[in-house]
Amino acid sequence: MLSFNEAEFVAQTESLVALRPAIETLVDRLVDEGYDNVLLVGAGGTYAQMWPYEHLARRSSTLPVRAAIAAELVVSGDARLGERTAAVFTSVSGTTDDSLRAIAYCKERGAHTVGFTGHADSPVAQQVDTALVSAPKAWPFDIQLLLFMGRLLSRRGEFEGYHRLADEIAVLPRVLVDVARQAEPAASAFAEAHKDTDYHFLIGGGNLWGFTYLYSMCILEEMQWLRTTRVHSAEFFHGSLELLEEDTSVVVFQGEDETRALTDRAEAFARRVSKDVTVFDTRDYALEGISPEFRGLLAPLVLDTVMDRVSKHLERVRDHSLDLRRYYRVMDY
Repeated sequence: MLSFNEAEFVAQTESLVALRPAIETLVDRLVDEGYDNVLLVGAGGTYAQMWPYEHLARRSSTLPVRAAIAAELVVSGDARLGERTAAVFTSVSGTTDDSLRAIAYCKERGAHTVGFTGHADSPVAQQVDTALVSAPKAWPFDIQLLLFMGRLLSRRGEFEGYHRLADEIAVLPRVLVDVARQAEPAASAFAEAHKDTDYHFLIGGGNLWGFTYLYSMCILEEMQWLRTTRVHSAEFFHGSLELLEEDTSVVVFQGEDETRALTDRAEAFARRVSKDVTVFDTRDYALEGISPEFRGLLAPLVLDTVMDRVSKHLERVRDHSLDLRRYYRVMDY
């Protein structure tokens, strides 16, 4: 597979799975000590990656759980933020300035701050109250966040299948390698067909809306300098559909939760206008060892693996490094 170090990928994913005991111990302590609301704080991709777990809590629990943009939180505040708040942060490098300011802001208001990162000596790891450290560069944070939120809902009697889910997560290092291998031909074909495409229209919903936003803004825009539109499948018919033309590249992210029909509806309309509609569907992957009832919860992680293959092939055909930046962490802002 192109630019895929299987041994490194497996080791990184195993390091995420291995955090289960520490995550469960932390959640049990937070519950026992009476923390009664959760703030999921991120910036850019790490903010978008919080949305599936806010979504899970909203549809399954009465616990107040909300995602927040780090920089906005600091200037706008949050009325519930206080001594009974668990504020969760994620950062691959552990150096994100907006997140560091938000950590300080939350701690000043008495919240217990939790940081998931890949570097124990990073500023994020050093500043949060509880740091849970994986292998360097391990991404995405879905495993940690699903374990955290699943355990929390389980303790509240709102997720009775958590222990089976957590046990099955142990097979993910192997399962995701299989996903990457299966996705490789489609990823290469998409990149070859779109090496000269400078605009993509992305659609996703449910717990894949965060990934849709992330892939649009943080990969295609930030890492490939391509223009995009991103729209939630439930909002597709309220404005953005007017941008479709016969040659518009439409990319649909389809998962397996209760919102699937909304994305099907948007896809069906897009095909009536555009001759260039590509669907990346988690249902196409076997995920051996994962129970049908949990497949939907793992959709963001599966799509991240699939689209990483697409990203690497776009990098190849466009001769545009995914690490190249003009402004991000290059200029002062």
